Amino acid sequence: MPFTKRDAVLSLIVGFLVGVFMLSVIKNLEIALPINKYVILVSFPILSLVGIYVFYRISLVWRPFIFQFGKFFVVGGLNTFMDLGILNFLILITDITVGVWFSVFKAISFIITVVNSFFWNKYWTFQKSGNFFLFFLVVSGSFLLNVGIASVMVNIIGHPANISPKLWDNIAALSSLVLVLTWNFLGMKYIVFKKK
Repeated sequence: MPFTKRDAVLSLIVGFLVGVFMLSVIKNLEIALPINKYVILVSFPILSLVGIYVFYRISLVWRPFIFQFGKFFVVGGLNTFMDLGILNFLILITDITVGVWFSVFKAISFIITVVNSFFWNKYWTFQKSGNFFLFFLVVSGSFLLNVGIASVMVNIIGHPANISPKLWDNIAALSSLVLVLTWNFLGMKYIVFKKK
């Protein structure tokens, strides 16, 4: 699979969107940046493009699926920051950080991200027609892992005394990242977008 102009453009778009959603997280967590926050909107597209190209070069000498995994990884980065960005935006406008509304916010951010994921993976990562029903089944497992773990950490365990509730919400949202990324890649590759 060659590295195309389309791959370059799409990776730049993904990087820009990551930056946009990251700004929502930064605003909600009130993070003081040592640089102009809009540098993020320029640097992340470049990092995304370089990352995709590195995955492509590795795939030429090692395994062809590495380029596909690189696309999946970059789309996963977008999904992660979209999930966090939407969650942080909802927390920012309501100032609700715990309880059933946190779980509702997490579910909303996850569902929007899942729809985004389907289209990016269908048209760019795997470039195959995928079955949305199978996609829904795979991401249902992701949903249970992602929202379930975050809800337990926020609503049952609670935030430690030295960590703000808003920061703890983000830690909880990220806590299942590796497990969900692995689950999703294998499910997408071998169930939803498998070779016919």
